[in-house]
Amino acid sequence: MNNRLKELRTKHGWSQADLADQLGVSRQTVISIERGKYDPSLPLAFAIASVFHLTIEGVFQP
Repeated sequence: MNNRLKELRTKHGWSQADLADQLGVSRQTVISIERGKYDPSLPLAFAIASVFHLTIEGVFQP
């Protein structure tokens, strides 16, 4: 699954650790999602979208 996580994160001026703290996950999880090596659970995908005030479809693309 493709995503815009890195683009959105840098647009907000957040480090991977900043985003991880907001989501309650490890920095490694953020790295893995950004690289497309890990697809987040549905609750985590909703949390990610919520942090950026977007829909899930606004962050993730099949």
